[in-house]
Amino acid sequence: MIYDNHNRPISYLRLAVTDRCNLRCFYCMPEEGIKYLPKHQVLSYEEMERLVRVLAKLGVEKVRITGGEPFVRAGLMDFLHRLAEIDGLNDISLTTNGVLTAPHIPALAALGVKSVNLSLDTLDRARFHKITRRDELPAVLKTLDALLEAGIQTKINAVVMDGQNTQDLVPLTEMTRTMPVDVRFIEEMPFNGEGSHYPVLNWTHKRIIEEIRAHFPDLQKLLDPPFSTSANYQIPGHQGTIGVIAAFSRTFCGTCNRIRMTAQGTLKTCLYDDGVLDVRALMRSGASDEELTTAFLKAFSHRPANGFEAEQKRDTVTESMSTIGG
Repeated sequence: MIYDNHNRPISYLRLAVTDRCNLRCFYCMPEEGIKYLPKHQVLSYEEMERLVRVLAKLGVEKVRITGGEPFVRAGLMDFLHRLAEIDGLNDISLTTNGVLTAPHIPALAALGVKSVNLSLDTLDRARFHKITRRDELPAVLKTLDALLEAGIQTKINAVVMDGQNTQDLVPLTEMTRTMPVDVRFIEEMPFNGEGSHYPVLNWTHKRIIEEIRAHFPDLQKLLDPPFSTSANYQIPGHQGTIGVIAAFSRTFCGTCNRIRMTAQGTLKTCLYDDGVLDVRALMRSGASDEELTTAFLKAFSHRPANGFEAEQKRDTVTESMSTIGG
């Protein structure tokens, strides 16, 4: 196990396999999309496999595949099979928007994928179209049904946006009554390719919980697991749970065990930093595994204490979450 300069273990890698996406979500990118990376600037699967092997030897036990949308990149399932063979890696998960995912779910279950985070900001088709700029809600719901049928732990990620989907807090919470899902409401962040949509964040984690409790007064706080980014709750008699992620308020930084690798091979030791290590350049210049290890350890030894410190060391946040890796 490795620890950063604040004595936090680093055991979880979020690996973006692409910056491309088949949706245009309001909170992630402008309507016209973003300028995608040329193919040669994106890490190859072989390069990704190599860096995961190096990190696994340092103590990284969990990898979550993100994007963009992972399933828009060809060859993803073959890559997941290779990851499953890496010694020390005992948890492979992924985050998806669900549009292209349903046909792959039997293979994901057979591979032993432990959990899937499904982005779903509303159950209303018109609002879904408005938020994502695509009419794909039926495909996403088909994926949700298939995940539950396959017995894969499913977390629904809903970004709470003022004037966009706050009326969906109650319908999404209602899903936990009959479905064994974890519905997680996320504060909106400024990673949309444009900067913050609001001068003040009105829908904070506190207000989200207040709104849910107003409709479900018996909402009960659960014990949060180690390194959890969400504060977790359950309504008595419901199969599923509720989580609220203070992604903008950044209340969970003190126990963060996560690092990120962008599709172009930039290491981020904090979501809010500007990138701290060009891993792609190191690998393509011929660096050995030992040299990669040294570079990783140096980066981990200068990790910011929290997202506010990381943000203070950079220019205004304007990049898309699709570029960062969800």
